Amino acid sequence: MAIVCLASASGSPGVTTTAVGMAFSWPRPVLLVEADPTGGSGVLAGFLRGTTPYDAGLIELALSPLGTADALREVVRPLSPNVSLVAGIRSHAQATALRDIWEPLAAALRDLDDTGQDVIVDAGRLGLMGSPTPMLDAADAALLVTRATLPAISAARSWAETVRQPATGWRHPGLLLVAEGQPYRATEVSKVLGMPVVADLPDDPAAAAVYHRGAAPPKHFETGPYIRALQAAVQSVQAHIARGRFALVEEARP
Repeated sequence: MAIVCLASASGSPGVTTTAVGMAFSWPRPVLLVEADPTGGSGVLAGFLRGTTPYDAGLIELALSPLGTADALREVVRPLSPNVSLVAGIRSHAQATALRDIWEPLAAALRDLDDTGQDVIVDAGRLGLMGSPTPMLDAADAALLVTRATLPAISAARSWAETVRQPATGWRHPGLLLVAEGQPYRATEVSKVLGMPVVADLPDDPAAAAVYHRGAAPPKHFETGPYIRALQAAVQSVQAHIARGRFALVEEARP
């Protein structure tokens, strides 16, 4: 089982859209966790277009008298046969209630290995009150999502320096680049930010809108470049996780 976290440094590079798209392209059953402390479920309001009521989510999990693993089972909702959701908090004012839930939740998510599930976490924007820092630190792959523009790269630079620190940063950091080559290439962004570009996605607003706001799929959506890029991104992330695990095994050798 793997835990993959996506986060951004600033702006709106498409963290939630990418998380949803990756979940629906994932080859195994996957749990999508909305851990963005900003409040408001981008999945319920966007991808599902407000057609599904918010009856349970992270705040109910945080306030539950049950143990974290039992409380998690109570708030999971199916989106498809292979994708389930834990909805985010309703309001940013609830973010402080999440402070003590991230570490036990990370442990509970790792126990999902028994059910053959992987986990994709939408961690939202870094540096906010209630941010799921322990989840990002413990993830098998923690990806900083950024566009390839100068303002986006400039905003990501200080965060990249922080999260790649061996002692205090993310265990397996990487970049997920949106609109690679517009104008900067992956190699240029990787050099500036000091982290590998694990995956990249095209700037395709019509296709991304399917996962962003539940728009009708454009023609040839299922076989088009955006879906192919999502599938390639998933494979790249899985390879990144495998390399990280191999490195840990090698480090543990006498």
